[in-house]
Amino acid sequence: MYPFTEGSYAPRNGWYVAAFRNEIGDDLLSRWILNQPVVMYRKDDGTAVAVEGRCPHRHFPLGASKRVGDAIQCGYHGITFDAAGKCTFVPSQEKIPGVYTIRSYPLVERGLWAWIWPGDPAKADESLIPTLAEIGFEIEGIYAKPFYAHDVDGRYQLLNDNLLDLSHLGYLHGTSIGTTDDAATPEERDVTDRRVSSRRVMRNTPPTPAVRAKHAIEGLVDRVSGMEFYFPGFHAGIGEVRLPEGHERAGELINFSRVWHAVTPAKTFTTNYFFAMGSTDRQGVDDMVEYLKPVLAEDMFATVEIEKIVQTLDDLPPELMLKSDGTAVLGRRILQRMMDREREEARLARSTP
Repeated sequence: MYPFTEGSYAPRNGWYVAAFRNEIGDDLLSRWILNQPVVMYRKDDGTAVAVEGRCPHRHFPLGASKRVGDAIQCGYHGITFDAAGKCTFVPSQEKIPGVYTIRSYPLVERGLWAWIWPGDPAKADESLIPTLAEIGFEIEGIYAKPFYAHDVDGRYQLLNDNLLDLSHLGYLHGTSIGTTDDAATPEERDVTDRRVSSRRVMRNTPPTPAVRAKHAIEGLVDRVSGMEFYFPGFHAGIGEVRLPEGHERAGELINFSRVWHAVTPAKTFTTNYFFAMGSTDRQGVDDMVEYLKPVLAEDMFATVEIEKIVQTLDDLPPELMLKSDGTAVLGRRILQRMMDREREEARLARSTP
């Protein structure tokens, strides 16, 4: 499935953000993840759990059911499942069939997020979750806040592509957080087995409209803009603005932020999109909650409109790539290798007696 090979959609063996931690409480929280309904809630001891959101009896949504202690009771026929997915009660009979179970997913709370492993639970290695230090969450004095959780009508990779190519900032977001130098400045890339990093260091460049308005700056500044993509769906962004060489306070940091985008496949053509921000400027973060709503709306608009075209065209022409596509292409190739490996492991498992 575009932009991957036929039959490829998204890696399953990886940690995705299922929710912000503050979304999970006593009530049942429903969310689709990789074409599966999932239900999350907190047990009485405060532990967050995630289980399959489909009753195996008549496929009734368990997210539309109710809590009974630490268990979920199906709202259709009363069949009850505990937090580990085991069926504990069938109202119409005393004997509980052994096949009556639902899946329980590995769920790890770290930072602002609850991370889910939708693939083979035996491969759920918590060390693959990006550390809080890696993503800039533990910077001294940083104030981090969850902003928005959106359901976007576009396939997961479209949002990954958006975040892997920040040359769009000066055009899609030219009235707010970008300038044309975001495209004109070459990237500095770095790749490891866990993430792809991209940086643009812009010297003596115009400030973004947002920085100009906040700090009343009319002259040139030095900017650093970048993103780190932790496979398969978490993007940690960096933004720094300093006074440039020649200024009487050259090198002084005047604006600093970290942003975190979590991109989690929902259904085949929809995506769960979580955005959060952090800075040492607490008031600045709070002020950006409203300011960034139209900015994120622009990204989602681009995603939705591309999805409409991709789904509608009978014959999708090949993309005409540019130099600025290098990071996005690299990210696509890494995700494709992850999916190819999963497919090969599944093939070998089927062929093993």
